Amino acid sequence: MKNIFKTPIIILLLLNSYLSIAQMNDRNEKIHLLDSVYQALYVSGSFNGNVLIAEKGKVVFKKSYGFADAVTQEKLNLQTVFELASVSKQFTAMGIVLLKKRGQLNYDDPISKYLPELDFYDGVTIRNLLNHTSGVPDYIYVDVFREKWDKTKIATNVEVITEFAKYKPPLDFQPGEKSQYSNTGYALLASIIERVSKQTYERFLKENIFRPLHMKHTFIYRCVYAPEKIKNYAQAYGTDSLLNYISAYHSIENKLTTYNYLDGVVGARTVHSNLEDLLKWDRALYTDKLINPEDKKEIFGSLKTRNGKENSYGFGWVLSQNEKYGKIVNHSGSWAGYITYIERHTDSDKTIILLQNVNTPNSKIALGDIRKIMYGLKLPVNKRIFPNQEDLDKYEGIYSGSDYPKKIVVFKKGNRLAAHYAGSPVSAFSMDAYQNHTFKCEPWDVEMVFNPDNNSLLVTEDEKQYTLKKQK
Repeated sequence: MKNIFKTPIIILLLLNSYLSIAQMNDRNEKIHLLDSVYQALYVSGSFNGNVLIAEKGKVVFKKSYGFADAVTQEKLNLQTVFELASVSKQFTAMGIVLLKKRGQLNYDDPISKYLPELDFYDGVTIRNLLNHTSGVPDYIYVDVFREKWDKTKIATNVEVITEFAKYKPPLDFQPGEKSQYSNTGYALLASIIERVSKQTYERFLKENIFRPLHMKHTFIYRCVYAPEKIKNYAQAYGTDSLLNYISAYHSIENKLTTYNYLDGVVGARTVHSNLEDLLKWDRALYTDKLINPEDKKEIFGSLKTRNGKENSYGFGWVLSQNEKYGKIVNHSGSWAGYITYIERHTDSDKTIILLQNVNTPNSKIALGDIRKIMYGLKLPVNKRIFPNQEDLDKYEGIYSGSDYPKKIVVFKKGNRLAAHYAGSPVSAFSMDAYQNHTFKCEPWDVEMVFNPDNNSLLVTEDEKQYTLKKQK
């Protein structure tokens, strides 16, 4: 008897085979493109670090580029540990969420309930600290530490509280009025974790987050305040005026910097980790192992401030909705020589993790290219131009805008245009020039379009546009 099922089965097998080949080719093409992007950045001195790209939890691409130690020339590897800088904030926020789940605090409690020394900050709640709507000034920039602190001493969270209680720097705005990023908020949250749990910040995170998720290479470390010998550790570097690598914890004159005397403060930074552990963290956030769906609504939810604008910050995560890519939650970090970044595309379950230990004016992370490659979009063919010094002169200046949180200082760096945020301790970033007064900075996917005729600047960050004017 003729087997009537044989032909359809063969066709199905062939179709599955073709699909597998097509998927393999697509995967190989992504690997090739991603490697070519980072290899080019590495060769040009614009990237020194580790990369991991995953789709639905499966690693599509991971690779190390460059050195862990510029002195010994020890190479980075996929297990190397980096300081996460502000990517640490999401772990601090999770600590608060876990305490709330246990009934030990509420998001809308006033912070004075746990930090009575700061009762003059009337109306500031834990929620305000979590989503940067508190108005509490940033300890990194406020005069309390910039001008009044003895910089031969290393401040800790205790000193942040006592110095703020002593000098009482006023709120930058009333709680809930608007959103403004403040590292102080997350330092105070770490102190609240300690006072409520009666454990150190380090022990609480280890016992309640890192150990349950088997994040064996994740820990709290302050390299100046409490130095230790850490195996497979990425040292932090900047560059001097001759582009020689120097320790990011000292200036060219070997004097202590902001990174030194504020190294004892935890909560806003100090979590250290590697690619493997951060992927475990990413995967856990899709499960109910630590938190439930209601908790996730709080963590990844936004609100409107009293000025009517949407706050794009949840609990330790920056939030955005992208037409091409869906909902994105991410966070960047920059401290000393470290540039860190984690991005989660929650609608399609894609993950980007980037860890660098060298921060120079030329450092880049190529975020725009990564996104396009992940979604199979064609990379743009941009023709760079090379303006002369006179052309660059007309772009220099300080730019500000009513709806933009910081001032941008634009200046010449050799034969290129560079910029930095006024008052920020991190390195400036250089930009590539294109036609029509357009400059692009890959590190944070930023585009700047200048209009010299009316001294204005159109800044695009994460596909949001802001109009700034040059100050006279």
